[in-house]
Amino acid sequence: MAERIFPGIEEHPDILALRARSERATSTVTAQVMEGLGLLAGLYLAASAWIVGFEGSLPTVAVTNLIAGLAYAFFIGGGFGSAYERTHAMSWAAAGIGVWTIVAPWAVNASRNAHTTAEIVSNVVVGSLAFVLAAGTALLGLRAKRHT
Repeated sequence: MAERIFPGIEEHPDILALRARSERATSTVTAQVMEGLGLLAGLYLAASAWIVGFEGSLPTVAVTNLIAGLAYAFFIGGGFGSAYERTHAMSWAAAGIGVWTIVAPWAVNASRNAHTTAEIVSNVVVGSLAFVLAAGTALLGLRAKRHT
């Protein structure tokens, strides 16, 4: 008796359609620019304590920014690059990291009131930019989903 061979899950028509839709969403110039800027924002956030100069006076905020920046760059910059269908879902997590970046100086260092103006401005600006870029990337994915 002949053995029946079934195609793998990666060849399932629904998976192929999902990948094609996500590929269309990420192949636009707008999406590529937003993801590139998001990657740069995440890398800046990770290094911001050393760039702005508050790593010595506020080490907890420095470590928080380092971890949040690396996570943001991973989520928005294509850490799931081989799984395009997950990229836009992870953008919402990156948007949450953007919001966290805005409130982190006060949430992490609430007992000490040693915030510098440069630290606050840096976190609020990069956190706002990170949120806008991540939400925009996620919305591009939703828009592509509606058009299919």
